[in-house]
Amino acid sequence: MKQISNWTRRNFIKTASAATLSALAAGFPRRILAAEAESERPQATADTVIVLWMGGGMAHTETFDPKRYTPYDKGMASSSFLSTFPSIDTAVDNIKFSEGLGKLAKVMDRGTLIRSYTAGDLGFILHTRHQFQWHTGYAPPQTVAAPHIGAVVARTLGPLNPAVPAFINIGQRFDIGEGEELKAFTTAGFLGSEYGPFNIPFPEAAAESVRPPGGMTAGRFENRDTLFKKMVAASPLGDHGSGFQKESLVRSLDNAHRLLSSPAAKAFDLEQEPIESIRRYVPSYQPGDRFNARQDREGADYEEKMLGRFGLGCLLARRLAEVGARYVEVTTEYIPFLNWDTHEHGHSRAAAMKKQIDSPVAQLVLDLEERGLLNRTLIVLASEFSRDALVEGKPDKIVKDQVEVPDKIEDMKFYGMHRHFTDAGCVLLFGGGVKRGYLHGVTANERPCKTLEKRVVIEDLHASIYRALGISPKLAYEIERRPFYVTRDGLGKPVSELFA
Repeated sequence: MKQISNWTRRNFIKTASAATLSALAAGFPRRILAAEAESERPQATADTVIVLWMGGGMAHTETFDPKRYTPYDKGMASSSFLSTFPSIDTAVDNIKFSEGLGKLAKVMDRGTLIRSYTAGDLGFILHTRHQFQWHTGYAPPQTVAAPHIGAVVARTLGPLNPAVPAFINIGQRFDIGEGEELKAFTTAGFLGSEYGPFNIPFPEAAAESVRPPGGMTAGRFENRDTLFKKMVAASPLGDHGSGFQKESLVRSLDNAHRLLSSPAAKAFDLEQEPIESIRRYVPSYQPGDRFNARQDREGADYEEKMLGRFGLGCLLARRLAEVGARYVEVTTEYIPFLNWDTHEHGHSRAAAMKKQIDSPVAQLVLDLEERGLLNRTLIVLASEFSRDALVEGKPDKIVKDQVEVPDKIEDMKFYGMHRHFTDAGCVLLFGGGVKRGYLHGVTANERPCKTLEKRVVIEDLHASIYRALGISPKLAYEIERRPFYVTRDGLGKPVSELFA
């Protein structure tokens, strides 16, 4: 990938680290809400949020907003195709999906589709930079460590079930690719450790996350837990830790200990699920499968393992929603140049990714509906930005190309969506009070396939998620004697048309 500005990933890490240290030194973040904001606080239509994160840039024209389809033909002009898949019907007459999303198409009558999500103008395009903005509502760097939306929900509403972590993050490893950059926003920031994510990188091994280490007796575990909390309380964060941050870390340890001894811990054990149920999420599943055993990026079975991994993540999210999880995020996992990061082989990669998400997401919707949970659970499927074969950025703010696409396509690897496109994107919503079978936003049918009507930006999308949960977009937490709003500067406005 080409360098597109003097901003580097190393700069990102440095500024994020500085903000983190600032947060650690800060005191208790006091919740503040202006009187007029209190009067605007919405009635909650959801208790739980499940975010299905398509990390890497999901092309809208290859998924939920198909355009003119042109089949591959060696020597074809690169400008001649908008979509590399034909469109298919959905359960809603005026909504088409891209081929490969047939099961999701059948449940579209339960949900709302936004086609006009527009990523932020951040000066240049960097995956983790845009993911930072999507998950916090703010562009990096910030002078304080901005909390993840899951941490805001956890701090503001608290857990539905005291034994279940309020913020659970499934499927993302932080020891490969751009893990350090992802860590910069997968945190509670200044809100305190107790509101941070409970990370489960490998969903089929989730049960191991809620058990004492192998071979350790209950008594030995209790003694080690007590000793560790004493050490934390004494000086866990060196010269940077405030009293509040130390106390918050101790409370997070208490929360973890509570989970280990709770019946709710069984929800993390996918072996408790009937095999027929698992296979509705992962058709190829066999008892004992370890879909995440491979740490490398190659191998003929890589895509199959990733398919199983996301499917089990969706199943785990359903089980956690049943026992009272508040915010759950399941990711296809962001790894540079893999999964949705389709710089080359765009068509085949998109086909593999659609295979990965189609059955699990549709089954999650159906299972929650069958259990009477869909109405109070908001599902949000989203990505940091979209893709186009030719346009990098926005039509009026084109940035330096990151991928060269030849005028004529002589190789199948260039048949697909390679460049980052930020002027349109899809967000799919189910449950939680949103309309059923509703389409929001219009995009152009010719390149550039930009947003034409009903644009949705990140602060308004966040405001809409908060509105479903009964949280005012003007809510702020005071940190370093200044308000930090849960939407950018408190200006987010819920998109009222999305709700029934």
